[in-house]
Amino acid sequence: MTLHIGEIAPNFQVETTQGPIDFHAWIGRSWVFFFSHPADFTPVCTTELGRTAQLAAAFAARNVKSIGLSTDTVAEHRAWIADVDDTQHTTVDFPVIADPDLKVAKLYGMIHPTESLTAAVRAVFIIDPSARIRLTMTYPMNVGRNFDEILRVIDALQLADARRIATPADWRPGQRVIIPPSISDEQARDLFPQGWNEIRPWLRTTSVSDAEADEAE
Repeated sequence: MTLHIGEIAPNFQVETTQGPIDFHAWIGRSWVFFFSHPADFTPVCTTELGRTAQLAAAFAARNVKSIGLSTDTVAEHRAWIADVDDTQHTTVDFPVIADPDLKVAKLYGMIHPTESLTAAVRAVFIIDPSARIRLTMTYPMNVGRNFDEILRVIDALQLADARRIATPADWRPGQRVIIPPSISDEQARDLFPQGWNEIRPWLRTTSVSDAEADEAE
């Protein structure tokens, strides 16, 4: 199954390391970082699960819940998490989905036959509080994810929603943003009273402070 940006993330009911969940109910009013792993007790996955736990405060500050998936059982997940906590010097306190029958992995297109018929690739889904998919990324099994980029795109998505802007290449919080061409100069004067720099009529940049973004939310 191929899922597209803007679609409602498919719902499912499943067992996790923190008990059974209904995915849409679990999302609640939060954003979600949903990510999959090929298997338990593997080195790259161990660092990724640990890094997610280490970034718990950063995700919480963005109103983001984390949830992992591996095509193993709850018992195997719990044994593995003990190793993750020990080797990565952290505490994994987010749920990891048990998916031994590949139900969720197939529902979300995480099984790529040229990689494996039974293990999920390193998929990332960023899902908003309305349960819509806002971003997807897929890494091969032997390449760990870039968590700086995951946090960066969440910041960009949330700011874009709050301020009706777009972000340029390599944007970081605090840097100038782009006024989309769909917003006329007349509209822009109301939305961006701080003004803008018109490089071309279709390329206008402006600044948006954290305080302004908070007010817009």
